[in-house]
Amino acid sequence: MGAGFVVGVLGVLILSHAAYSTIQYRSLLKITDEQFSGPPINVVMELIAGLVLCMWAALTVPGNFLSILPHSDENRVVALPSNLDFMIFNHRGKAFPLSIDAK
Repeated sequence: MGAGFVVGVLGVLILSHAAYSTIQYRSLLKITDEQFSGPPINVVMELIAGLVLCMWAALTVPGNFLSILPHSDENRVVALPSNLDFMIFNHRGKAFPLSIDAK
């Protein structure tokens, strides 16, 4: 488990605590017959902190971004997939000419 994963779990726990605090605050308002105008500021701060931690973990845990350039050596197909049932070679594309003369 890396640090990013631990930060993500901590962010989810903070978000869960903020949700529980909001539910508890609303039940307190029902008992005192007051209107719910919004969550308290400490819950809003918890939501922002949990969101930032979860976003940071979501961007760091998966790893580095890979190149999507079409001529990159990293994008070369080295083997066909093991399931060849969905590969279609007989399609309408054969009706088009093989070479297009662009001037």
